Amino acid sequence: MKEHLHALAWFEIPANDFERARKFYSTIFAFDMPEMTFGPVRMGFFLHDREAGGIGGAIVHNPEFYVPSGDGAKVYLNGGHDLSVVLDRVEGAGGEVLIPKRAIGEGMGHMGMFRDSEGNVVALHSPE
Repeated sequence: MKEHLHALAWFEIPANDFERARKFYSTIFAFDMPEMTFGPVRMGFFLHDREAGGIGGAIVHNPEFYVPSGDGAKVYLNGGHDLSVVLDRVEGAGGEVLIPKRAIGEGMGHMGMFRDSEGNVVALHSPE
């Protein structure tokens, strides 16, 4: 089997209160999250350059299939050059920092983890 360039193709983060979740992520990443509705599914998109091979994802509201949780798989979002900038906005936006910025290992960058406004546990990664 041929190796894949990226392990991640797309991600979705559940939201019970779409507007609250959209405001939370717009605040911590300092951008106006674009949104679309597909039938009963409402999605807010993280910025990414799809044309250049960027991998994206969304917050999603559809109670029939999506339930926020702190358990299960963890998504590591790109925290930019220094994830402290994003992590420092989490509490003011209504979230909770669970793991402050810390080094992963030699040459592996840094990580941090937070609980978002919906109760999901999400991580951040940055080179510095």
